[in-house]
Amino acid sequence: MSLAIRYLLAALGIATLCLGLAGLILPVVPGTPFLLLSAACFSRSSARFETWLVEHPKLGPPISAWRQSRAIPKSAKRLALAAMVVSSIVVLTSAALPAIAKVATLVVLAASAAYVATRPTAARR
Repeated sequence: MSLAIRYLLAALGIATLCLGLAGLILPVVPGTPFLLLSAACFSRSSARFETWLVEHPKLGPPISAWRQSRAIPKSAKRLALAAMVVSSIVVLTSAALPAIAKVATLVVLAASAAYVATRPTAARR
């Protein structure tokens, strides 16, 4: 892989790591998907950053669970599904959105909820 691509992936990994960390603090931003994307970027650009992220005591377990069994922690499932329900309510009650935007958003949220709900639940460590 070229050096330019590795630098680009490392930069993307750092950006998604920042978004993932923000997602752990902010209730509306999802953290785990960004951390998974960050780990994927680091796996192709920096073994040192990938090792740090995967072995981190707080950030690493969800990444390891996803890599081993495509499992999502129960707390993350609950939070994601609750956020999707709240988002659906906001979309449905918004008078400013056209009907097609509401339908499209609800379809995407329903598909996302189905995907999250059907993933295995990660065992507690």
